[in-house]
Amino acid sequence: MNFHFIRHSGASRNPAASVREPKKLICVLTYKYWIPAFAGMTLVVVFLFGLITLAHAVQPDEMLKDPALEARARVISKDMRCLVCQNQSIDDSDAPLARDLRVLLRQRLTAGDTDAQARAHIVQRYGDYVLLTPPFKPATSLLWLGPGFFLLIALGAMIGFYRKGRRT
Repeated sequence: MNFHFIRHSGASRNPAASVREPKKLICVLTYKYWIPAFAGMTLVVVFLFGLITLAHAVQPDEMLKDPALEARARVISKDMRCLVCQNQSIDDSDAPLARDLRVLLRQRLTAGDTDAQARAHIVQRYGDYVLLTPPFKPATSLLWLGPGFFLLIALGAMIGFYRKGRRT
């Protein structure tokens, strides 16, 4: 890396000051070199995060022999919430309960259940909370309508403050 050294006189900005400080040597890394270095570090970090997201918690002993069934199981398990981790799918979670849910799902699929039947079985057992995207029904209406309701309240408050500020 190239460094550029700048001599700083250390003189006071006050012209009346007669005492001058000794000159200081300041090391400056020019933008010509730190921008590519920063870009390189950013790419490394993005690459490492990409590797992390590719990792799945599904163990080799859980995988089905039939690739079509395994693909179906993966699609379904990406929409199932780990009840321990809460904001992670069972496909990504290492929790023992998530493993049990993955195994149960694969057992249902190998028994001949359709995707909807296997999903319904797990929902019947654990409730709508197990779904990362719960269905819209009266019990979950607050989940779906709550953010819009709070947005309207915030918008109304902003309009009220704006109008109040213009009057004064």
